[in-house]
Amino acid sequence: MNPASAKAETAKASSSISCRRFGFAALVVVGDQRGRVGFGHGKAREVPEAIRKATEAAKRAMIRVPLKDGRTLHHETHGHHGAGKVIVRPADQGTGIIAGGPMRAVFESLGVGDVVAKSLGTSNPYNMVRATFDALKQQQSPRLIAQRRGKSVSEIIQRRESQGKPEAEATAGA
Repeated sequence: MNPASAKAETAKASSSISCRRFGFAALVVVGDQRGRVGFGHGKAREVPEAIRKATEAAKRAMIRVPLKDGRTLHHETHGHHGAGKVIVRPADQGTGIIAGGPMRAVFESLGVGDVVAKSLGTSNPYNMVRATFDALKQQQSPRLIAQRRGKSVSEIIQRRESQGKPEAEATAGA
């Protein structure tokens, strides 16, 4: 696995203990663009060292997310962390990544090509990334659901399609 990294945020903080000393904080998202992604946070006196620490932390904290056709998510999910709330929806082919700020870095590193995401609440990049990961952890493929219920994948997909049809017929008839 050769993960590609995407820097989400670098911040500078100063502390005036005896003289002005600056510290840097980096938020890095790492992914293999095939369904594995992680994020890490690093602090150091210099930017490259902070990025290195954050990248190592991100590689240790990678999660696997099931992707539909290798390009989008299976279903809509909501995630939150602190004051950050995100809504993540699958999208049709050709839509692209419609997401703002740090969420875009997460989806690009994950390998999602078509997704619609909206962040509500805070614009703090740390909370937005954590809320996005909370939503991604809730993703389940039909295979996982079928295995847990002891059914076949075709039964799960048939039921999903039959639930969506009455809605479509009601809107078409109105």
